[in-house]
Amino acid sequence: MSLSLSQLVAQMIVVRASGHLFDHQIRYPLWEPPLNTLRDWIENLGIGGIIFVDGSAWELAARTQELQSWAKIPLLLAADIEEGVGQRFAGATWFPPPMAIAAIAKNHPAVGKSYAKKMGDITAQEALAIGLNWILGPVVDVNNNPDNPVINIRSFGEDTETVIQLTTAFMRGAAQYLVLTTAKHFPGHGDTATDSHVELPVIPHSMERLRDIELPPFREAIAQGVDAVMTAHLLIPNWDKDLPATLSPSIINEKLRQTLGFNGLVVTDALVMGAIADQYGPDQAPVLAVLAGADILLMPVDPEIAIKAVCDAVDQGKISRERIEASVERIFQAKHKVCPQWNIQAKHHPASTGITIHDFRPRICTEQAITLTNQILNKSLQSGNLPLTPQLTKTGKGRNLIIVDDLINTPFLDNQTEAIATPAKHGYQLELIDTHTPDYTGNTNEQPDGTILQVFIRGNAFRNSAILVAIAQKCYRQLIANQQLQALVIYGSPYTLELFLPELPENTPYIFTYGQMPAAQAIAMKHLLANK
Repeated sequence: MSLSLSQLVAQMIVVRASGHLFDHQIRYPLWEPPLNTLRDWIENLGIGGIIFVDGSAWELAARTQELQSWAKIPLLLAADIEEGVGQRFAGATWFPPPMAIAAIAKNHPAVGKSYAKKMGDITAQEALAIGLNWILGPVVDVNNNPDNPVINIRSFGEDTETVIQLTTAFMRGAAQYLVLTTAKHFPGHGDTATDSHVELPVIPHSMERLRDIELPPFREAIAQGVDAVMTAHLLIPNWDKDLPATLSPSIINEKLRQTLGFNGLVVTDALVMGAIADQYGPDQAPVLAVLAGADILLMPVDPEIAIKAVCDAVDQGKISRERIEASVERIFQAKHKVCPQWNIQAKHHPASTGITIHDFRPRICTEQAITLTNQILNKSLQSGNLPLTPQLTKTGKGRNLIIVDDLINTPFLDNQTEAIATPAKHGYQLELIDTHTPDYTGNTNEQPDGTILQVFIRGNAFRNSAILVAIAQKCYRQLIANQQLQALVIYGSPYTLELFLPELPENTPYIFTYGQMPAAQAIAMKHLLANK
């Protein structure tokens, strides 16, 4: 197939889009184009792929078919589904975070590897069922910094060997299907206390430290045949004192390509992230990324500006056409893997056969997937002094105090989910607070008989959890001082549990679960109020 320079460069562009079907459902208009714009980018610019966020599994199945039908060359359709397809698309399987499997593997390595492989298997199956062909995972970062705000429980562990064992098991599970996998974030985002979505982290490690801790999981992923490696927006002075890894030829071309021998797709992390976008213009960052060795430019600030800038750099002799053609060749090989019936020399790829409700439903959230989710949640759960015996003697009413990051952006909570519904059955009145609750004191005119404190805290991109931790600790200590704390439940980060446990009064029930989704709540409440 003969392509113009701009068409070749467009194949290197992956844009973000909403998984919802209608424009009025778009939640992030700055990053997610309306349908007509997206169609123009596919049909006329010839962009190479799309990364999706939001929507239901069924919506995305319809959406991916429609978008593929507009493309002359098959699209790479991706999502950050590190915790299963249901993490992003309602109705599909939502697994606990990878660190839950790492917790199991500490005492039961074989069980942990088995779970990781099954997780990769089910994630790949469900991705294909809704039209995705590119899993942006596994995370192979070693999370050896408890203050890490962005990797945290997304990691498969805190030590290099555990991460290697579990991520390669995940890849083996996914490798049975025609989907791409991605090792991220090169050369390792685990030891930072800065969120690269907001600003550029600096990693001061020596070459020896990087060689021994951060790089081995990438080396093993490459040996296992991972299809893509995603770069990290990190400044590593011992490798490149001026440019972040995403824009550094010495890191991508020399370390990743030459030293580690990686010949697959190099994809940047999102170029709209603050670590890049705040320092480099929408025309500068794409050019620097290509010069560094990137094949795919993920979420450039403006796709059209990015394409023009790279084309101009070729015309000016800064980038050779052969360099662009080499990236597109790798992209085409990846597309042929996930769409083997596509003839690279053909002008059009085969039309979609379509997915009906009859063959879609049996492949989503199967009994096997539900069983695996519950096994991981149960085996990784930590608890003590259970069950809770409510003692509502003064007013006959207790308080169910739930603390979350953002009440208007909490998809895992509603009146029917167990963290709310189960305590309500036992006379506990709901009280919700978040980081937007001004100067919360916890004092009420009518003091409850006792309080169940439920805290949902995990690392979140763009939002530092330190504020939420401080609010939760203030409430926690006040409840203890007033002898109001009946039980503590923490959903999400084990590092939060480590902060709270030393102050927990003797014999007070507590539960920790890595998951925040309804399934995790159901298991936590079953243990907390067993037989009640």
